[in-house]
Amino acid sequence: MAVLMGTSNAVNLTDGLDGLATGVTITVAIAYAVITYLGGRADASEYLHIFHNPGLSELCIVMMALVGACFGFLWFNCHPAKVFMGDTGSLALGGALGAVAVATRHELVLAIPGGVFVVETLSV
Repeated sequence: MAVLMGTSNAVNLTDGLDGLATGVTITVAIAYAVITYLGGRADASEYLHIFHNPGLSELCIVMMALVGACFGFLWFNCHPAKVFMGDTGSLALGGALGAVAVATRHELVLAIPGGVFVVETLSV
């Protein structure tokens, strides 16, 4: 529960500059797409000693859909921004990233590609 709330609020706090939250979300989603792909394959997860769940392969598709949606939004949100995400979008993005982190059992890994979220939260 703390990972979901912390991630969604961290993404919400980062959504101040044009394209910052979206760009970092793309990076984190690609990292978790790789983790979910490898965690869904029995041979790769056994070789890498990571948590194996056959259902994680579907989360890889969800993460790549999130990447595509963020790229589509980023086109209109880069400087000068014409469309703004707001609280609804940023909280949903953070919730999606937090839910995938919990589902893959890689909550601490979220701080590495999402380091900007951590630094932004600590600065506020």
